[in-house]
Amino acid sequence: MISGLNRSVNSLLTAEGDEPRLRKAAQDLEASFLREMLKSAGLNATQSGFGGGIGEDQFASFLTEAQAQEIARAGGIGLAETIFEAMKGRMNDTVDHG
Repeated sequence: MISGLNRSVNSLLTAEGDEPRLRKAAQDLEASFLREMLKSAGLNATQSGFGGGIGEDQFASFLTEAQAQEIARAGGIGLAETIFEAMKGRMNDTVDHG
């Protein structure tokens, strides 16, 4: 997984002026992290008793994904900005040394 992430980052770092793409990639990565944290916290766990049954279980992941994307889009926990700055710095190193 890490090598795949490195290839993805390297492909983003090939051209100057790609800040919007870098920012989107960083935001998507933060959303993925938040999605896993929301799942681990059991935020969308099916209620026992009068829950929505199997349909609720199947669609809970869509809700969790939407919540994570919205949290990240609204500023998240600051992870996206940190990732963005790191990728931007790496892009500058690649352009300077490339």
